[in-house]
Amino acid sequence: MKRITYSKNIFLPVTNLCRNRCQYCSFRRNLDEAHLIRRSAAQQLLEEGRDHGCSEALFTLGERPEEVEGFHLMLTGEGREDLLGYLVELCELAIEHDLLPHTNAGLLSEEDLATLQPYNASMGLMLESCATLDAHEQSPGKNPQLRLEHIARAGRLHIPFTTGILVGIGESWQDRIQSIQAISRLHDEHGHIQEVIVQPFDPKPGTAMSTHPRPEREDLVRTVRLARELLPREVAVQVPPNLADPLPLIEAGADDLGGISPITRDEINPNSSWPREEELKRSLFAYELKERLPVYPRFIRRGWHGSKTRRLTAALASEDGLRRKSISSREWW
Repeated sequence: MKRITYSKNIFLPVTNLCRNRCQYCSFRRNLDEAHLIRRSAAQQLLEEGRDHGCSEALFTLGERPEEVEGFHLMLTGEGREDLLGYLVELCELAIEHDLLPHTNAGLLSEEDLATLQPYNASMGLMLESCATLDAHEQSPGKNPQLRLEHIARAGRLHIPFTTGILVGIGESWQDRIQSIQAISRLHDEHGHIQEVIVQPFDPKPGTAMSTHPRPEREDLVRTVRLARELLPREVAVQVPPNLADPLPLIEAGADDLGGISPITRDEINPNSSWPREEELKRSLFAYELKERLPVYPRFIRRGWHGSKTRRLTAALASEDGLRRKSISSREWW
């Protein structure tokens, strides 16, 4: 029986201020509407996540918000001088609450990645596409070469890494091939890619691409099949089950569902609710559904996960490196 994995997580949006202006994004806010998560709010979410048996704290934020005028005042208003230091503090708080941090903070320098590395079980950055697209016209951080360089930096530091492509934002079929091949080459060089997300575009009200069509199911199936053919077998192909029916995508080669939360919404796709366990079990009855940690077993064996996360990882991991069933966790869906 084919095994399908997922991670049980909570989503912590650190800030929705971002230097990029992607035409499909509803997460980004202007300064007058933006927020910076308070430590007390983060602690409350972490406590709820622990109580619901989650193992992953997903920290996501807009890219380089410090480049947006006014962000520093927002930061000092919360008693903080440095965003990177605050991220480290939040990761430490997550570990104290028995959740393993996974941070996606956009483009970072190698020094900043190295600073966050000890406090994260894994990290991530979507490549999205190797193509230069109209959707990214006002988004300097979506330069494909910059994103590939970031993924390579993570590889040099031996950070278990999540990346992926965004399907249906104006890229061609050849662009998808080149994007997946680029990720595969980076993994061949560094061995650090744990999963590649094939994420369908999801139109959102109020964005420039609100009327842009979603990719057709057959287009997604074909793209998942392509990813499975081009990527090394050890790299998982992940599909978000709140954005597409996972069954035909699993049949095409996907083997992971990513992070699914019992208590927080998908802040990047807020109108798309997570499926409940009963729904997944019914639709995926022919497969073995297994919970994993935000770091994959082979990276635990290599000791690549952050040094500050290793004791907690050892406590949470089963003998096969997946998630040990906690007797204190309650049914969460």
